[in-house]
Amino acid sequence: MGSSFTRQTSSLLENLGPQPLHIVMLGLDAAGKTTVLFRIKFDQYCNAVPTVGFNCEKVKLTSGKAKGTSFVIWDVGGQEKLRPLWKSYTRNTDGIVFVVDSVDAERMEEARIELIRTARSSENSGVPVLVIANKQDLPGAKDPSEIEKLLSLHELSPNHLWHVQPACAITGDGLSEALEKLYEMVQKKKKTSKSTLKRRR
Repeated sequence: MGSSFTRQTSSLLENLGPQPLHIVMLGLDAAGKTTVLFRIKFDQYCNAVPTVGFNCEKVKLTSGKAKGTSFVIWDVGGQEKLRPLWKSYTRNTDGIVFVVDSVDAERMEEARIELIRTARSSENSGVPVLVIANKQDLPGAKDPSEIEKLLSLHELSPNHLWHVQPACAITGDGLSEALEKLYEMVQKKKKTSKSTLKRRR
C-alpha cells in the first residue's frame, strides 16, 4: 500500500511539472515596470497607470533554454511610500528584476540606493538581480555599461549574480533575452546552493 501511494504521489508530481519561479519586479515609479510586465504577458503595448500596490501575472516562456518554464512575476509599486513593502515581496524569491529609466539621469542615484539596499538585505543574499535598462529607444538613453557603473553593481558580493539588459517595453525589444538571462542566473544559483549544501553535509 505504501509503495502504491509513493508511485501515485511521484506520478502526480510529474504531471504538475516544474514549479514556477517566483520573481519580484521592482524599480522607481515611472521606470516602466508595469509596461514591461504587460508586454511580457500579452506581447502588446498597454498604456499602464501608476501601480498602487502590485500586479501579478504568470508567464510561460515558449522558446530558448527556458522554454516551458513559468514565472510568477510580482510587479510592486515604486512610489517612495510603497518601497518599505518591497521587503515582504522579496522574501524567498527566486530572482529580482529591477527596472530603470535609462534616460532619467537625475534619479539614477535614487535607483542605486534602492537597488543596493534591496540586494544587500540578508534575506536577498545571493538572489540573482536582473536590471532592465528600459526606454533604450529614447534619445539620451544610457547604455548598459554606464548603468552598471551608476548603479554600483560591482559593489555587490562576489556570489551575487547580476546582469544589465537593454530593453524597450513599448516595442518589447530585449525582454525575451532578459528573461532568458534571468532563468540562467536562477538555475546557476540553485546549482551553487545545492553543491554548498552537499559540502556542508
